[in-house]
Amino acid sequence: MSYPRRRIINLLKKAIPEEVEIDLTVPEEEKFGHFSTNIAFILAKLRNKNSLEVAQEIALKVKSYTKTDLIEKIEVVPPGFINFELTPKAIQRIFVEILKSKIDFFKPKLKTKKKKVVVIDYSHPNIAKPMSVAHLRSTIIGQALYNIFKFAGFKTIGDNHLGDWGKQFGVLIAAFKEKKRSFKDVTVKDLMDLYVDYTKRMNENPLLEEKAREETKKLQMGDKENIKIWKKFYQISLAEFKKIYKILKVDFDYYLGESFYKPMLEEVVKEALKKGVAKKSQGAVVIDTGRGTPFIIQKSDGSYLYSTTDIAAVKYRIKKFKADLILYVVDSGQSLHFEHLFDSVRLLNYVKNQELVHVKFGLVLSEDLKKLSTRAGRFISLEKLISEAIVKAKEIVSKKQPTLSDREKDKIAKIIGIGALKYNDLSQNRLSNISFNWSKMLNLEGNSAPYLQYTYVRLKSILRKKSIQKFDPSDLKEKAELDLIFHLSEFPEVIKRITKTYYPHFLANYLYELAKRANVFYETIPVLKSDSRIRNSRLALVKTVAMALKTGLNLLGIETLERM
Repeated sequence: MSYPRRRIINLLKKAIPEEVEIDLTVPEEEKFGHFSTNIAFILAKLRNKNSLEVAQEIALKVKSYTKTDLIEKIEVVPPGFINFELTPKAIQRIFVEILKSKIDFFKPKLKTKKKKVVVIDYSHPNIAKPMSVAHLRSTIIGQALYNIFKFAGFKTIGDNHLGDWGKQFGVLIAAFKEKKRSFKDVTVKDLMDLYVDYTKRMNENPLLEEKAREETKKLQMGDKENIKIWKKFYQISLAEFKKIYKILKVDFDYYLGESFYKPMLEEVVKEALKKGVAKKSQGAVVIDTGRGTPFIIQKSDGSYLYSTTDIAAVKYRIKKFKADLILYVVDSGQSLHFEHLFDSVRLLNYVKNQELVHVKFGLVLSEDLKKLSTRAGRFISLEKLISEAIVKAKEIVSKKQPTLSDREKDKIAKIIGIGALKYNDLSQNRLSNISFNWSKMLNLEGNSAPYLQYTYVRLKSILRKKSIQKFDPSDLKEKAELDLIFHLSEFPEVIKRITKTYYPHFLANYLYELAKRANVFYETIPVLKSDSRIRNSRLALVKTVAMALKTGLNLLGIETLERM
């Protein structure tokens, strides 16, 4: 929290006898000052008075307490907002704070000494199936949240809950044995093709279905040959997944798939029955959460489901990881499942003070907003989508920088293309559906990753031309300079907001505003051509803005370039 924000909150607390939470926001329009509070509305209800009258009372008290070096103007706006405009000196003091703390300034201060443990469940592809576009949003949003929570000082655990168990593996093992395949040069796509072909024929041939059922049972009973084949499927798949994760700069602390929880499932069901949380219904075991449909945790044939595995995972994460917060980055279509799950683990008393959150998101659509959503069942490779982004980025790089070597073009195109793909997702409210408009995503002048990356490159090019000598922050008096400093001061507030709401687009939007202000500064304020004393102050500001841009983009999983 910056010095002015902290001081104003303290002044408001002094002016208000009631114990209420005071929130300062930054108005969207500059005419309303640097900070605004709606505290008068809250107090008006408590005091049974008019909100405008309460606001005026508070403003008068704050004016009587404050020093002239902090607040330039306090204004009450109907129906009861109190707006504060800072003095240039107060904003300059923010810059001194940032220079002193460096990157630590951008980290919100945690209120407790004990680090809160956050487990983030994201990506979770299925073994023996290539990753598709359907995995993109969970992977990108999950990694951004992981980065942000870790940066904010939480103990953060990334867990990739792989789909690596179930009857589909009996089908695949049957198909694999039928074709007498060896594992040499087998890819995940080969495995999927085997599965699709066998499933199609199985629907027409009951004998094939029976064979698949036998192989499933043998796998579940621990048959050595089937376990060996399954492990190979797992190794092949994970190796291919990790190639994509490496390209996307995505990493996990754990890959605890469904199979990991298999030994715990019988106990989960027994405990649910013993506690009276679950009951038997037509041979199955179900939990009634009061949401219309029962939550089935064991089928009539004795087999377990995703629901059982997810319950076991909650129990494990709380016991083993000491999780305080578990985030499930999964599409909106799974909302009912997570409502059932969260109700069930509370009924089972696995969850006490811990918080479970379904971080839901919308669909990935095509550029015309229709095709991907209507072509049910069509597979769209994530690897191919990433390649397409890089190819399109290279076309732009080749036009802009034709003299670069192919190696340099490839390096730049990879960073720009993947950055564009990520930012296209993370700059939008995660609840919205997203589409791929490549011209917009790769635009150097719009709200895009390339625009932010190019702004960073421009700032770094200035810094390469002159070294920073001794300077005085009080030399920064121009509006564009003060606007930049104040915007920098809001970085930790944005991070704090995301750790409470789980919306990464708040950071993307903040960085876009920072880049726009940096470009206004760049185009209207002379830096290198100003006299030496002011030049050094402005160079220090350029360096700080570049640091903030790089830090923010990295938190979103987007790399920066020194030259572009």
